[in-house]
Amino acid sequence: MDEYHLHVGEMALRLLLAVVMGGAVGYEREFKKRPAGMKTHILVCIGAALIAMIQQEITWSSITFAMDNPKMIGVLSADNARLIAQIVSGIGFLGAGTIIVNKDSVTGLTTAASLWAIAAVGIATGMGFYALALTSWVCVLAALTFVSHLMPLPRTRRLLVELENWDASNDFIQEYLDEHKIKVEDMDFEIKRLPHETFRTYSVIYTLTVPRGMSEKNLLLSLSSNPHILKIRLIN
Repeated sequence: MDEYHLHVGEMALRLLLAVVMGGAVGYEREFKKRPAGMKTHILVCIGAALIAMIQQEITWSSITFAMDNPKMIGVLSADNARLIAQIVSGIGFLGAGTIIVNKDSVTGLTTAASLWAIAAVGIATGMGFYALALTSWVCVLAALTFVSHLMPLPRTRRLLVELENWDASNDFIQEYLDEHKIKVEDMDFEIKRLPHETFRTYSVIYTLTVPRGMSEKNLLLSLSSNPHILKIRLIN
C-alpha cells in the first residue's frame, strides 16, 4: 500500500501548483486594487491543497491499518469529505471579510467568490486531480479577466462632491453628465455652514450609472475644472 502514500516530490508538485494558480488569480485581484490580493489567494490555495493531502493521507493510513489489523475494521472510519467540507465553511468566513455594504451598494462579492473558487482549485490540486484543477483554474481566470470585456454592462459609481454656489455647480455637473450619457440614480446632499461665514458649502453624493467605456479619471478631471467645485472623489 505504500505506493498510494504521497511522496515528497508529489507533495512539492501539488503545493507548487497551488502557489502558481493561487498567485495568478490573486495578481488579477490585486491589479484591480481589490481587498484580497496575491498573498491571500496563494495562502488559501496552499491551505486547501494541504488539507486535501492530509485527508488523503488519513484515508490511506486508515486503510493500511485496517488491512494490517482486520479485527479493527469495524471501529475504523475515514470520511474523505469531512476535512474538505471544513475548508468550504472556513472560506465562507474569509470571503465575508472582503464584502463591504455601503447604503445601496455592495462591493467585494467577486473577490469573495474568487477566494471560494481558488479554494476549490486548491482542493482539486491537493487531491491530485490535475486535469480538473488546471481546467477550473483557467475558467476562474477567464471569468475574472474577460467576462467584463465581453459583456460591457454599465457600472454603478458613487461620487462625492463638495461645492459652493449650488445653482451654478449643479447645473454644470448635470450638463456634463447628460452630455456623456451618465445617469443619476440617486443624490444625497448635506448643507454646511461654517461659524462666522456667510456662504454655504454643499456635500453631495451622486449615485451614477457610468457607461463601460467611460474613463473615471476623465470624469473627475472634467468636473474638477469648475471653480465652484472644492473637492471631488469616487467613494466606490
